[in-house]
Amino acid sequence: MQISYHGHSIVKIMTGNYMIIIDPFITGNKLTDLVVGDEKPDIIVLTHGHNDHVGDTVALAKASDALVIATFELAVYLGWQGVKTHGMNIGGACTFDFGTVKYTQAFHSSSYETEENDIIYTGMPAGILLTVEGKTIYHAGDTAVFGDMEMIGKRHPIDVAFLPIGDNFTMGPEDAAYAVELLNPQVTVPIHFNTFPPIEQDPEVFKELVTNHAVKIMQVGESFEC
Repeated sequence: MQISYHGHSIVKIMTGNYMIIIDPFITGNKLTDLVVGDEKPDIIVLTHGHNDHVGDTVALAKASDALVIATFELAVYLGWQGVKTHGMNIGGACTFDFGTVKYTQAFHSSSYETEENDIIYTGMPAGILLTVEGKTIYHAGDTAVFGDMEMIGKRHPIDVAFLPIGDNFTMGPEDAAYAVELLNPQVTVPIHFNTFPPIEQDPEVFKELVTNHAVKIMQVGESFEC
């Protein structure tokens, strides 16, 4: 299995048979190396409804007939846009052909802003536990640090954790470093930073704050085998 990072919160997982993309914010993302027309995902998994996470989901899903997995209200809204969806909710797990998705809590908000300046409620924000080919990937989505991260880590031993460090909208480096202690993953990758001025951060600061755990600062487009 190959895991790659593509700026902001975009994570791509390539298994033997599937391409899975989490939070495909491509258009308008100054950091990403991805081009919408080049990506043909089989599965799109979303953490919440904010535009910088839903991103190009509809265009990608329509072009490749991808299944979009999201929390219930967001899945319903995207289904109205003509894409194939599977709605879930926090605490629930579902096993698919490619692996298992379980949604965890995240402390944030979740809505979608339309071009008509309407704000659409899209349910609760969430984190994702993705178990594929015997490995567990935790994508925290946008969140503050919270005590139940310790429970998540104990009940679901994590191979790779993707944690936001941008501050302002999510936890910053200090809180994210504490989250690593709670989650106890094999390796942590910082995400959700430097895309916009309010979330500019030096990931090396986060790495220095993390003790006794491995941190991998990924460049955009970089991948590794898991």
